[in-house]
Amino acid sequence: MVHHPDRATRLRPSTGVTRIGVTGHRTIPPAAQPAVRAGLRALFHGHGDDAQLEALTSLAAGADQLFADIALAHGVPVTAVIPGMDYEAHLGDAATVHDYRRILRSCTEKVQLPPEPTHEEAYFAAGRWIVDHADHLVAVWDGRPARGLGGTGDVVAYARRSGVPVTVLWEPGVLRD
Repeated sequence: MVHHPDRATRLRPSTGVTRIGVTGHRTIPPAAQPAVRAGLRALFHGHGDDAQLEALTSLAAGADQLFADIALAHGVPVTAVIPGMDYEAHLGDAATVHDYRRILRSCTEKVQLPPEPTHEEAYFAAGRWIVDHADHLVAVWDGRPARGLGGTGDVVAYARRSGVPVTVLWEPGVLRD
C-alpha cells in the first residue's frame, strides 16, 4: 500500500530536476514486497515523460538497492551517496556486494562522504545528506523506531523536521523480524 506524502514543504531553488531520495530497511519481508515494488514503480512511472528526476541512494541492501534498480529501469539517473566508512565490508553477503558494485557502475554520480567516527554515524550522515539534497524522501519503513543511530526512523524524523515531504511505502500490519 502507498501512503500519501506528508504535507510539509520547504523552499529550495528550482533546478528543473526533482530529486527523490530513499531510506529504508535492509530486509523487506515477503508480505511487504509487492506493495513496496508497486509504490516505487508508480513513483517513477507517474512523473510523466517531461519530468526530470534524479534518484539519491546509499545503495545499501534491501530498500536502497531495490529503489536504485527500479529508478534505472525507468531511465532515472541515480546518484550513489557512499557513507564515510569501509562501506563494502559492511554491506552484507557477497550477493549484496555484487549488486552494490553492479548498480554503482550504472550511477551517473558518486558522492563519497568524509569519514565518521562510527559506522552508525556514517549511515546517519549519508541519510542526512540525502534528505538535505532531496525534494522528496521515500521511506520503505514499517513505522517503528530505528534500531540504531542512522536507521530509517531517524532519517524519516530528520526529513520531517527539515520540511522534506516523506512518502512511506509498506504493507500495513507487516512487521520486520
